[in-house]
Amino acid sequence: MSTFTFSIGTVILFDLAKYLNPLEIAIIAGIGAVVGDMIIFQFIRTKGLTDEIRHFFDYFGSDRLEHLIHTKYFNWSLPVIGALIIATPLPDEVGVSLMGISHMRIWKFVIVSFFLNSIGIFLVISAALILRKI
Repeated sequence: MSTFTFSIGTVILFDLAKYLNPLEIAIIAGIGAVVGDMIIFQFIRTKGLTDEIRHFFDYFGSDRLEHLIHTKYFNWSLPVIGALIIATPLPDEVGVSLMGISHMRIWKFVIVSFFLNSIGIFLVISAALILRKI
């Protein structure tokens, strides 16, 4: 979910849970989330973040950060952290950005994003239905 649509999207999903199966909602909302995530992912990959993070590099020392970025642990940790952020019901722009920076292939990103968003949405809808019955 995007920061701008998080609150209204959550309310709409909770309302749809009255009428539809949580699995159906998760699949349909997962597809919508992938479309939004792809826009952010493509923007990060094509435009880059060099202008936005140049001050960060200058402040912390570009040599140390350059060494950190080229370590083998950094290459696999970015997609993992990004995936964890996407799986939460919180807005996932940071997670998508981390995956875009890591040079993940588009088809892998689409699969991971759909899977994680759908599971996260399903869990939130299921929790809402359980709490509503209490």
